[in-house]
Amino acid sequence: MSPIQTRHRRTLLARRLAAIALVAPAAFSTVQAQDARPLAQYWIDAATSSMSIPGMDQAGGGMMGAMMGGMAGGARGGGGAPGRSLDLSLYARNKPGADGTHAIPPPLKLGESLPLLAVKPAGRTQGRDTDEQYERPKGRILLYWGCGAQVRAGQPRVVDFSKSSPEEYGKFMSGRSAPDRGARHTPGHAVWPNERDKQQVPRDASLIGSHAVSGESVPASLKFAVAAGNDFLGAIRMTAAGNPKEAVTAGWNAIDNAGAYFLTAMGSKRGGDTADMVMWSSSVVAEPGWGLMDYLPPSLVTRYLGENVLLPPATTQCVIPSGIFAETEGAMVRMIAYGPELNLAHPPRPARAGAPWNPEWAVRVRTKSTGMTMLGAEEQRGGRAGSGRSGQPAAESGADKESEGKQEMPKPLDLLRGIFGR
Repeated sequence: MSPIQTRHRRTLLARRLAAIALVAPAAFSTVQAQDARPLAQYWIDAATSSMSIPGMDQAGGGMMGAMMGGMAGGARGGGGAPGRSLDLSLYARNKPGADGTHAIPPPLKLGESLPLLAVKPAGRTQGRDTDEQYERPKGRILLYWGCGAQVRAGQPRVVDFSKSSPEEYGKFMSGRSAPDRGARHTPGHAVWPNERDKQQVPRDASLIGSHAVSGESVPASLKFAVAAGNDFLGAIRMTAAGNPKEAVTAGWNAIDNAGAYFLTAMGSKRGGDTADMVMWSSSVVAEPGWGLMDYLPPSLVTRYLGENVLLPPATTQCVIPSGIFAETEGAMVRMIAYGPELNLAHPPRPARAGAPWNPEWAVRVRTKSTGMTMLGAEEQRGGRAGSGRSGQPAAESGADKESEGKQEMPKPLDLLRGIFGR
């Protein structure tokens, strides 16, 4: 064999060894990832929703309660009505979409068990008329941010629908978001609530106790316990006393086990045939908060606290800067308290890095609490629901109760129309 042929063979051999060196780690990682896929995955999303709106109690009621609760970030399967709600979802790797059963503890007060029914594929929907003419929207969105009596320099950030390009609009709308890591209502999953069982979760229901999930291809070992630290979060009671033309203090009660808070407010300002949407968030840095009114994993809560996007758990009030909503119609203030997250697996992940791991099941329990109030609501009620230091509404006197029926209460539906132009 000539020297040239020898060098050529050595070159080919070196390339093959290099390729193997690159592929082997990837293949090993793939095997490790496959080993870590549980036979069954179960999700529990536990939400608490509340409203602090004059003329409406915490229960809300009917379609209006569902609408307002949905705006406040209610659970997907629970319909968003104020109160407590659950989204449960089961995925069995060897039998996707098989029905199941969740045996629940007595404190949940929903019977002995809940049926988990397979999600049916959605039917085909009729497409939009291709001849429909698209009309560029009119108006602007004005974004403010930060707690404090005065609007800070460089605000608001503005996007004009009639002038902005799709790229400019997309950049304005972008922001931090919550990853999709919870209960899924998609084919291949068995869920609750469902068409067989839609019962409302009681207001005093609790997740504390022993749980067990069963079904075809679900390991018999799928049993776990939930402790007090991962129970439903408490209800938020909000106030927003003050004249919207001036600085308004939003206050709330401290929520046990909350890791952080985030607030946002929105109202509309009309002028002729156009309407401006005015938005504000409690973030220190510019953040619209479109994607933050949902569950957040603890890692992101810690990260966003460090980025000054979220409010620390010891916070019980935030001042909305003066004049932002001076000319808006029926501005609403929303907030969320991010709860802890429980992640369980059986058998547990080995402590030694790289050790083989073949979990039979995994469970994730997430919690959040959301609240809503009207900006300046106490002023419209004659100031009788002023906020204390903790943000909790002050007690009503007998004279207040007697005159309650004589007060002119704002109509929530009119406020929604003012905000959304409906």
